[in-house]
Amino acid sequence: MIRSARVAMFPFLFLCFYGVSQAELRVRTPDALRQAVARAQPDYPAIAKQARVAGRVELEFTIEPDGSVGEVRVVSGHELLRPAAIDALKKWKFKPFMEDGAPAKAITTLGFDFKL
Repeated sequence: MIRSARVAMFPFLFLCFYGVSQAELRVRTPDALRQAVARAQPDYPAIAKQARVAGRVELEFTIEPDGSVGEVRVVSGHELLRPAAIDALKKWKFKPFMEDGAPAKAITTLGFDFKL
């Protein structure tokens, strides 16, 4: 009986220690773009050019409290274009987003257009 109570309580403890302290703000793309202090454009992959692949790559990502780009997730876009978009985004820097007077993590989306 005690063992099952401990197992059932573990997820609750996990959320208390990791979920609450890692609050993230949801930020609109225009607001994130205003906070960008360094931007990089993606290099068009040669193989994508040869295959005549064009289009938009949409990324969702975390802006860390120090303004760097953290975790990146592909929302949509052609497989040949994705790595270039991610590499470019990782070079971006942002002014930190503030919550209650302190720098906070923020989540937003951004798209890169690849045109032939």
